Amino acid sequence: MRGLLAEMREGPEDGSGGVSDFLIGQYDLLRGLHIIGVIAWMAGMLYLPRLYVYHARATPGSEMDETFKVMELKLLRIIINPAMIFTLVMGLALIWVDGHIRGWSFLAQPWMLTKLAGVVFLFGWHGFLSKARRAFAEGRNTRSEKFWRATNELPFIVAIIMVLAVTTEFGRR
Repeated sequence: MRGLLAEMREGPEDGSGGVSDFLIGQYDLLRGLHIIGVIAWMAGMLYLPRLYVYHARATPGSEMDETFKVMELKLLRIIINPAMIFTLVMGLALIWVDGHIRGWSFLAQPWMLTKLAGVVFLFGWHGFLSKARRAFAEGRNTRSEKFWRATNELPFIVAIIMVLAVTTEFGRR
């Protein structure tokens, strides 16, 4: 009996498949893991700006300022960054599987283009939040509490659009 890794690399003993067939067989698992990664990533990206709202009020150099710096750094490094990477890997695996099942033309469908545009926004927002964390850490924050309150829900709005695009597959040809 061959091991799982050998089957993934070379395919089943009958000579068919390989990595593609293995991943196709694990589609529901990949989709579930992707959703779990998205939940963790989104939770962090919704919470970090909320921390910024309160951090913007803190007196620079105060104990509260230092506490927020630690909280923001840990949130980004322990939850948000790993969740983003995990989500990306699972998303790429799903694209690979879908490409082998549906054909690669699904990438040009309006619903998928909407999702990919949302992904680009979320990566950009992630980078923006990371840059803001560095500014707070260095005492250079120039954004107000009002700014962070106003922008806090942007990733959630984008996520709603992305989920509706994927679940309805609007514009599908």
